[in-house]
Amino acid sequence: MANTIHVDVVSAEQQIFSGEAEFVVLPGEAGELGIYPRHTPLITRIKPGAVRIKPAGGGEENLIFVAGGILEVQPSIVTVLADTAIRGHDLDEAKALEAQKRAEEALRSAKDKQEIATVEAELSMLAAQLAAIRKLRRK
Repeated sequence: MANTIHVDVVSAEQQIFSGEAEFVVLPGEAGELGIYPRHTPLITRIKPGAVRIKPAGGGEENLIFVAGGILEVQPSIVTVLADTAIRGHDLDEAKALEAQKRAEEALRSAKDKQEIATVEAELSMLAAQLAAIRKLRRK
């Protein structure tokens, strides 16, 4: 039996990654999940953060930022259906910092609970994106 697992990462806009991997690490609702070949089947929501994919046969780890979504794991395939997914090398720190500033201003001027909750969710996603950018820089 092969020691790899097929991984597909897709968003509404495009397929971000498809290939064989040794393992995948991603931000689940209850904490970070590590998925290896022959993993127990599961379906769960994922939080904004970095998906790390170790390609089969070595090579550099792929980093993909996801803004949330659904994870489906079968023994030989992992599917990440992301709300938004951005390849690590396409992340733009300056844009993320600018968006964070705008969201902080919007939070200060928010009037009702719904507006506050929406802006806080956006700030949380931007913080996760900036953390992914910093993680990529350390590589």
